[in-house]
Amino acid sequence: MSRVTIVTGGTRGIGEAISLALRDLGYTVAANYAGNDEKAKAFTDRTGIKAYKWDVGDHEACLAGCAQVAADLGPIDVIVNNAGITRDGVLARMSFDDWNEVMRINLGGCFNMAKATFGGMRERGWGRIVNIGSINGQAGQYGQVNYAAAKSGIHGFTKALAQEGAKYGVTVNAIAPGYIDTDMVAAVPPQVLEKIVARIPVGRLGQAGEIARGVAFLCSEEAGFVTGSTLSINGGQHMY
Repeated sequence: MSRVTIVTGGTRGIGEAISLALRDLGYTVAANYAGNDEKAKAFTDRTGIKAYKWDVGDHEACLAGCAQVAADLGPIDVIVNNAGITRDGVLARMSFDDWNEVMRINLGGCFNMAKATFGGMRERGWGRIVNIGSINGQAGQYGQVNYAAAKSGIHGFTKALAQEGAKYGVTVNAIAPGYIDTDMVAAVPPQVLEKIVARIPVGRLGQAGEIARGVAFLCSEEAGFVTGSTLSINGGQHMY
């Protein structure tokens, strides 16, 4: 039986790698995206994975979006909460909007997507929720009080919801990526990127596929005894 899966932020970067990895394992994948229609269409044309547009920080949009995916593809078995944004700046210069938007999307999106799907998973006696946290939610990062707080909140959210789902066959786990070779990291100035890589014991950036393989395991039948856990994939940069 093909498990119906939603990957938020699933058309680019780490999200695209996750969508492709799960598709290749036989999951029926719906890739959520928020903004770029042209790139989403190109993603669907290239991969055959249908893309659905909504803002994960909007509670009603998540309810409607998940209902549409279920109507099109069937009951939703797996959620990968990958969508996220940054609005970096030191606290002295950070606006409330910078704080609130990161919390609304990065952390609020996890709540909204779980609220839309957790009940159905519990009723059917099987489900997988994987939340994408961050090394910066574990260790903190200068100029990212909003992002670090949201990602740290994801780790707590994961542990709490795991306790609610365990007896119903619904597992909830997180992955905390380190610095991954994506467009976002590529935008970092070369001299800064060099310093980042110098702090990674394995001596390189991670690859999106390495995160995707971790997600694939946590979404599998074989991961039924893993719940409430955070898998750190960071090249040894932060051992937590």
